Amino acid sequence: MSETQTTSNMECVSDVPNAHRVIRVTRNDLPLHCPMPNMRLWDSHPKVFLPIGETGRERCPYCGTLYILEES
Repeated sequence: MSETQTTSNMECVSDVPNAHRVIRVTRNDLPLHCPMPNMRLWDSHPKVFLPIGETGRERCPYCGTLYILEES
């Protein structure tokens, strides 16, 4: 089961494991890195910057969180 959320309501999904998480971000969130400070386990792995601007979607190589760039 996947859960989709935006960066503005991430604190509401603290019980969702990162590997099952889909987070929609905007260009305002760039440069994008995982984990983000308001994630449940924000210090669970080293910070990695994700080049989402090139592809529109990126998956964190550490925790599996999928980030999708929404064009506004």
